[in-house]
Amino acid sequence: MDTSSKTDGPVVIETVTPAVIPATLSQEAIVVRPAAAGDVQFAAAITAEMETSAKARGTGIARRSVASIVQKILQGKAVIAVTMNGIWAGFSYLETWEQEQFVSNSGLIVAPAFRERGVAALIKQQIFRLSRVLYPAAKIFSITTGLAVMKLNTRLGFEPVTYDMLTHDPAFWKGCSSCVNHGILCSKDGKNCLCTALLFDPARHAG
Repeated sequence: MDTSSKTDGPVVIETVTPAVIPATLSQEAIVVRPAAAGDVQFAAAITAEMETSAKARGTGIARRSVASIVQKILQGKAVIAVTMNGIWAGFSYLETWEQEQFVSNSGLIVAPAFRERGVAALIKQQIFRLSRVLYPAAKIFSITTGLAVMKLNTRLGFEPVTYDMLTHDPAFWKGCSSCVNHGILCSKDGKNCLCTALLFDPARHAG
């Protein structure tokens, strides 16, 4: 199994094949692949778009720092979409919890100029594949208020669950403290909020 989760240095993931969204008459092709060390140059733009997009939708999102995005890239725990000319088009990352029993797929974002081209769906597929390659026995989960993300997860085999079926690691839930809806989560003792919880359990898909 890949040991990228054990190092803070740059890694190259060879087990998830890059996918390509073909060029059109007016738009260049987009490659969706595991992020590499050179992609840290996009970290500031990615975090800025995450916050801008959440505000525009009027939905909550846990804020990510530039440093945290850089860390995920260098650990080999991220997927990025870039054009053939090196412009970032989208991003997502994964994180492990409870000694790798759980993996969260988080931070899915597509730059405005590249929306409506299937970038989000392909990123979701790639971060899911990366999660399965690195942590094949882990339960993979996502919490979201976005209908499109819910639909993408459902296609991959995720099922809606209650919050008590997700990780109980306080560090994960602490990440919700910067969300505008955090007060709702606290008022319900962490049992539910506006986000829908979705879980992929590999044991249910064995064989």
